[in-house]
Amino acid sequence: MAESHWQEVSRIYGQGIATGLATFESQVPTRESFFGGKIPALSLVAVDLEGHVLGWAAAAPVSARPAYCGVIEHSIYVDPNSAGQGIGWALMEELIGKAAAQGYWMLQSAIIAQNEASRNLHVKLGFREVGFRERIAQVAAGPLAGQWMDTCLYELRL
Repeated sequence: MAESHWQEVSRIYGQGIATGLATFESQVPTRESFFGGKIPALSLVAVDLEGHVLGWAAAAPVSARPAYCGVIEHSIYVDPNSAGQGIGWALMEELIGKAAAQGYWMLQSAIIAQNEASRNLHVKLGFREVGFRERIAQVAAGPLAGQWMDTCLYELRL
């Protein structure tokens, strides 16, 4: 992922926010905030033959503490117009491979319980559900705004 992809990455991020199932964020972060918190080598895009972004994945450290230097939290978003084409699978396989090659030992993610597509993708890729947080936050945007949601915690040991 390059900064030149930001317009399309942010558009897809906004689509996820609008569903109310992808994140508790209410708006897309600034480009500087987004890139400032991500690991550049683990920020990926899937593009079509014309170079249009179809989806993205990114990871960030879970902590600055040295004991957790091998643990990262990831996000994955696919343009709804590209859903069901294997883009999420391809992005996650690439992210997993790159993370392992760079010495990370665990990927983790908190997924909104009602986001069955993401949960199913993670299970198919070998992630295991290790926790459940009930009524952890209210959805900030979209048709579910104001509703309390649960999250499921997933991890993959590399």
